[in-house]
Amino acid sequence: MMTLYSGTTCPFSQRCRIVLYEKGMDFQIVDVDLFNKPEDLAVMNPYNQVPVLVERDLILYESNIINEYIDDRFPHPQLMPADPVMRARARLFLYRFENEMFGHVHAIEKGTQKQAEKGRQVIRDALTQISPVFAKQKFMLGDEFTMLDVAIAPLLWRLDHYDIQLPKQAAPLMKYAERLFSRPAYIDALTASEKVMRK
Repeated sequence: MMTLYSGTTCPFSQRCRIVLYEKGMDFQIVDVDLFNKPEDLAVMNPYNQVPVLVERDLILYESNIINEYIDDRFPHPQLMPADPVMRARARLFLYRFENEMFGHVHAIEKGTQKQAEKGRQVIRDALTQISPVFAKQKFMLGDEFTMLDVAIAPLLWRLDHYDIQLPKQAAPLMKYAERLFSRPAYIDALTASEKVMRK
């Protein structure tokens, strides 16, 4: 059985919870208090961060690596594209999400006011830029829900919480966000602390 050590307010942990629930498999979630981390976390992950996935002798950390492993182990429903070209493109998108958006989450949560404001601006611009895509298609790669949708959902859920206001032209993105939030697995994966992040 897989065990996920997950932060109750951590967007990266939320990604892994979403995938576990989408797969509808047997797993256990251990809630980690990010202000009072258990000592064995640093043993499992040298960066002393969540999420961490443990399955028998395998220990994985970093949400995208964990999620690809779960997707390989339990291929139904498949969340990474089957085609190598599409899969490489998806990985590139995931890499860009980390650099262009999620890389600024830390500044918003823990940085100075100036750093936080810059982080909000960068995320706002990046989201506004991808918004037109959703006027034409349901999900990030077309009509199918994939790992890219999983990856970005926690950020979209936290827009109010992070005080990021999107312009009117981002309306297609907000409709897309509602599609993600209404998925049963998405709802099941939310922690009590996450539920209160949106008004």
